[in-house]
Amino acid sequence: MSEYTQYLQEKDKIDVLLNQGYSIKSITENLSGAFVEFERITGSTITSETLHILTADARKYFSVKLIHQ
Repeated sequence: MSEYTQYLQEKDKIDVLLNQGYSIKSITENLSGAFVEFERITGSTITSETLHILTADARKYFSVKLIHQ
């Protein structure tokens, strides 16, 4: 799989979670990528999802989304 294709898949996953009402809660970066934790609060229920982001372009993308948040 090309890096661009992988970036598009990671970008789509980020967009899906943000469109479902999740917000970025925390980011943990290491040598193998970034782990982005998303959180959605509905009433008294807190739901969280974690994505493992590998590509540099997707890291830039979620950084921009975090600033806009």
